[in-house]
Amino acid sequence: MDIKKAIKKDGLIKKFCAYGFFRNLRFFEPFLIIYLLSMDLSLFYIGILYSIREITNYIFEIPSGVFADHYGKKTELALCFLLYIVSFVLFFIGERFYVLCIAMVLFGLGEAFRSGTHKAIIMSYLEEKDWFSLKGFVYGRTRSFSLIGSSISSFVSVVFLLSFGSLRLLFLLCIVPYVIDFVLILSYPKRFNEHHAGKFTLKDFARATLVQLKSISRQKAVMKTVVSSSMFNAVVVGIKDYIQPILQAIILGSTITIIKNLSGDDTLSIYLAAIYGVLFLLSAFASRNVYRLQKQIASPRLMHILMDILAIVLLLLALFVQINAIYVIIVLYFIVYILKDARRPLFVDTIGDIMKKKQRVTTLSIESQFRALFVAIFAPLFGFIADTLSISALFVVVGVLCLVLNRFIKPGRQTKAVD
Repeated sequence: MDIKKAIKKDGLIKKFCAYGFFRNLRFFEPFLIIYLLSMDLSLFYIGILYSIREITNYIFEIPSGVFADHYGKKTELALCFLLYIVSFVLFFIGERFYVLCIAMVLFGLGEAFRSGTHKAIIMSYLEEKDWFSLKGFVYGRTRSFSLIGSSISSFVSVVFLLSFGSLRLLFLLCIVPYVIDFVLILSYPKRFNEHHAGKFTLKDFARATLVQLKSISRQKAVMKTVVSSSMFNAVVVGIKDYIQPILQAIILGSTITIIKNLSGDDTLSIYLAAIYGVLFLLSAFASRNVYRLQKQIASPRLMHILMDILAIVLLLLALFVQINAIYVIIVLYFIVYILKDARRPLFVDTIGDIMKKKQRVTTLSIESQFRALFVAIFAPLFGFIADTLSISALFVVVGVLCLVLNRFIKPGRQTKAVD
């Protein structure tokens, strides 16, 4: 049987895909900044909330990888979904800034415990099946299901919103798919909860973390690839939801774009849900099919090219936001999302070939930690620039930043990983 057909029919691969699908049913996502703006928060304070989430992620990212190595990946993933659920409850009931801060801390903890761990489970399973050479294909496939979940979530969210009229309720509705994912994780084979036996003290925990970090930092190819990926993702995370206030300003400031018999707010909700839904569908297509490009261009080279393309798109966004060209802005945002989700499988393919097997979880956690650090710095900075200058100025600054930094952080060559 053809290996790719076998992968598509494999029961555990289907579970991996389902995990990503339910995890991405975040109904609040197309409206998060709008929701926070409705609570009289400036873009700067919204940036601080994002920063709190990412600082939490940063602090616990590497320890979470060591935690998985010593207490089991299944245990860690189950814990992360409990943290997510509590954070959703706080977003639902929270009206004060400090409650939102606590919610962001718990969400950040969930992200720290999740990131890298599920990828490591997938890679371990591919090694068991002797499918590791197709890791880019498999990861692109599982990620495409995650993005399909995001797309469906966007379309469903506007139905909930128009039916119940409450952005706050969307957080509560997210609990249902996260409970499903919690149960799904518990159904994974026991061998995925493999961990080191014996007593493990905080001193041992800190020592193991430092040893892994020092070892990885000496591998230049790994570090360049990790920094390139984390920087790219941090930039996209920092600017990706600015389409919400952009469209809010354009739609609510124009009588032409208001849909007949609907208020400006309802029209905005429909636009945002449709945009995010299509964004994620296009991203799913890109994630699933990027492996075809890898046949022509090596993954590290593709990662470098896509960073430059992102910079050009941001500079174009600055121009078209200035003239309120709504449909061009939407198309350019489509490209930003496609680049983000096409680039991720390239990173997994590149890093899988050059990192040491025993450092797999920790290396992926370091990449997520770097991303968290960059977002923690960028989010309030981007918000400050947008508040004091303009969103157009923000895109110019970030576009130039990407062009300059990409000259110094070319991903490493694909060489055989050392065990």
